[in-house]
Amino acid sequence: MSHSSWLSTVISISRAILHDRKTRRKWLSSAAFLMLGLFALGLWGIDDWLERSLIRFSLWWLGVAFHTIVVMLFALYDALAAIREERNQMK
Repeated sequence: MSHSSWLSTVISISRAILHDRKTRRKWLSSAAFLMLGLFALGLWGIDDWLERSLIRFSLWWLGVAFHTIVVMLFALYDALAAIREERNQMK
């Protein structure tokens, strides 16, 4: 698959997910549960392994922080999109 074909496929899937409220909420809840799972795994599952290396520890928690920020931005987008959809329905 060429780069442009791959990119257009990703953009099309993203638009489909962001357009439909029900699909958006499914993806948001999945991402939120994954975020909680990553926190739990880092705190109780692989904590000994993470403690042995500062680089592993830093990379793990930076990755979790990045995922958390993405989930928060996705939730903000969902809230704003829901407000817009409700306003459009009222008109």
